[in-house]
Amino acid sequence: MKLLLLRHAIAEDQEEFSRTGKDDRLRPLTAEGRKKMKQGAKGLRSIVPDIDLLATSPLTRAAQTGAIVDSVYGGLAEVEIEELAPEATPADFLRWLRKQKADTIAVVGHEPSISLILSWLLTGTERRIFSFRKGGACLIEFTGEVGAGTAILIWTLTPSQLRDLAD
Repeated sequence: MKLLLLRHAIAEDQEEFSRTGKDDRLRPLTAEGRKKMKQGAKGLRSIVPDIDLLATSPLTRAAQTGAIVDSVYGGLAEVEIEELAPEATPADFLRWLRKQKADTIAVVGHEPSISLILSWLLTGTERRIFSFRKGGACLIEFTGEVGAGTAILIWTLTPSQLRDLAD
């Protein structure tokens, strides 16, 4: 199984959005974030041509990022899962992941939880060894058991590197 981990694209400023009185879970992407993610998704498709399942956090900014990825790939099976919400643990996510039968799964989450998931799957510890930039991605692979410390890192790319691949 291959697992593509993505951090959501650039969202509205948290402090400014809080002044609206709306829940932070509803904070959307900016126009710039949508534009950059569209280009990044095109680059992503050049190196990961097929995705069998796309899972996102239920938060608006992650779901919007997933929708952009789907618009580039077209017709992806998409689900929103609480196991990618900021308060979920790597163990929560692993329980969900082990139930999946897809060859290539893409997930869209948030910092610091997405990098904790990555670190845990690679090393078996929740000590962050990597930090995702907004719109950044990495690909890991499980050649055997899907578990903590069993993944192999294939690559990591910044948002600008992904956009460059689209050119």
